[in-house]
Amino acid sequence: MLTLGYKASAEQFAPARLLQFSVLAEQAGFDSVFVSDHFQPWKHTDGHAPSALAWLGALGASTQRVIIGTSVLTPTFRYHPSVIAQVFGTLGAMFPGRVVLGVGTGESLNEVPATGMEWPDFKERFARLRESLTLIRRLWAEEHVTFEGQYYRTRDATIYDRPEQPVPIYVAAAGALVAKYAGRMGEGFICTSGKGTLYRDTLLPALEEGLSLAAAPRPGYDRMIEMKVSFDTDAARALEDTRHWAALALSPEEKMSVHDPKEMERLAAALPIARAASRWIVSADPDEHVEKCRAYVEMGFRHLVFHAPGPDQARFLKLYGEHVLPRLRRAFA
Repeated sequence: MLTLGYKASAEQFAPARLLQFSVLAEQAGFDSVFVSDHFQPWKHTDGHAPSALAWLGALGASTQRVIIGTSVLTPTFRYHPSVIAQVFGTLGAMFPGRVVLGVGTGESLNEVPATGMEWPDFKERFARLRESLTLIRRLWAEEHVTFEGQYYRTRDATIYDRPEQPVPIYVAAAGALVAKYAGRMGEGFICTSGKGTLYRDTLLPALEEGLSLAAAPRPGYDRMIEMKVSFDTDAARALEDTRHWAALALSPEEKMSVHDPKEMERLAAALPIARAASRWIVSADPDEHVEKCRAYVEMGFRHLVFHAPGPDQARFLKLYGEHVLPRLRRAFA
């Protein structure tokens, strides 16, 4: 089965407008809608950062069938894990079978301004993520949870509203260590496109190793990838649209510790258009988009979530829904 989703760019659009686009995505034939969870956007000028937690409730109530979730949320700094357990328990109870909690280790851009904290190293961030997911799962499975971890504590905590089946947790990874953990402990895996041989060489082998170590087989394990696509009948417009998300072309070393959107915007604006577009599938030819997606599908990714960079998302959804999604389903069903 091939699942085709829409990435709701919370850093680019105000919440009501973003909700309109996401409803259009369902109408255009997309199967899922995943939203980023940012406290601050990638750029200051015309930036947005609505609360993903509030917004997902509106999304669930405004749609009927699409899977909804975060790609991704960090349940370790701005949020205590017990709060995330409560929020996603509520969402799962309201929209059963439609909610996914997508998580990652976080970025300074979101956590430092909101908390004033010192940004910790990867070892601590990963340890916090593991501990937070252990606590969230206990809160979904048990009552009166008293938890004494290295980073988090609860005392006789109960989540009263939760679905019969726990919300699946997808873990985002950009390296082998977290990818292995995602396979061992997650119900799904999240990564992003445009990173060369990283998938075959590093991420997918580590994911498979983790799956082999899981406590039980996971035949329905979801391998999800955010596909960076810029599609328009006007090829020049498709290329120019990538400037809106030039920050994605910055290396992890260039952006991981940046917490000021103005500085992120400055770094991104200095990139030439060729580098700004380097992470994107840029083409006016729908068949080319299908062929560029082929490598990812053949690697085993069966859940493609499409992120378009341009301001006219309604135009993208109409064009992609008409010209690309049917071709993808015919090619890979």
